[in-house]
Amino acid sequence: MNPLCAPHAAISALALLAAATLLYLTPAAAQPAWKPDRPVTLVVPYSPGGGVDTMVRHLGRELQQKWGQNVLVENLPGADGLIGTRKVVDAKADGHTLLVQIPALTLSRHLPGFKGTDPVAQLTPISVYAVQAGVLATHTSVPGNTLGELVQHCKAAAPPCSFGTTENTAKLQLQMLAQDMPSMVVVNYKGGGQLITDLVGGSLNAGLFGFTAALPYHKSGRIKILATVGKKRSPVLPSVQTVEEAGFPQLQSETWYGLFAPRATPAAVVDALAAAVREAAREPAFVNSIAVLGATPVGNTSAEFAALVRESAERYADLVRRFPLQ
Repeated sequence: MNPLCAPHAAISALALLAAATLLYLTPAAAQPAWKPDRPVTLVVPYSPGGGVDTMVRHLGRELQQKWGQNVLVENLPGADGLIGTRKVVDAKADGHTLLVQIPALTLSRHLPGFKGTDPVAQLTPISVYAVQAGVLATHTSVPGNTLGELVQHCKAAAPPCSFGTTENTAKLQLQMLAQDMPSMVVVNYKGGGQLITDLVGGSLNAGLFGFTAALPYHKSGRIKILATVGKKRSPVLPSVQTVEEAGFPQLQSETWYGLFAPRATPAAVVDALAAAVREAAREPAFVNSIAVLGATPVGNTSAEFAALVRESAERYADLVRRFPLQ
């Protein structure tokens, strides 16, 4: 070989190696993000028409437009959300069957008579698409327009004040409130419809439940919302105090609404689903539709959601130790 040509030969060899490496890497790097190739089912383990159901239907419409696939909402209520949750735990881990859940999921293993593996350990968090604060509301005949005034009334009321709820997380919050009102009665409902009926009818004094269910009745003057349990006042009800402002910071809690997949779902599928939720949560139609429900869009990563689930699980495990679920 001509010595003068050696540098050129070396450069050519390096160029060929670089080109080969690029050809080897490009197909993987250029792989399109996963997307469903058939309808996706969002399993809601609670009754139709409630806050969980209403919120996810807004999300489903955005995902359907993005994917070009039907997004179906399937309600499977019962057993404190375990029936629908177990369906997703046992589903094929391919991204086409997803679970819609709230912090109550982290209480499943603490339920009386619960058997089996904690469903949280059998699911992969995808993304939180919204957060919303619950409300504490009363029948219009109950004296007081603030939570503090309600507590003062109920301390001396005869018969004892009755407080209703539908979720185990809210049940624990009411048990904390009961420390200030030892005679109060906590009434557990299987669904928000009956709670609202009894509250509007006056057979129930107060309730701690979802913003979505309470707002129409508050606006029509049939119940009074005394406080929200969020970190700050709701822009939909700017004149209503938070529980912290009312002097009961221990009641503060926001409900996250998130999607989960079966545990074995591939990471690439989970990441693609989370990205789709993030994009849907930014859509003006979604933002506006949940804003009127007092909710805020989120759209976080799977890792961020997993950290939030752990935080919720630790908080409620501590409360269950203090106030065992009956």
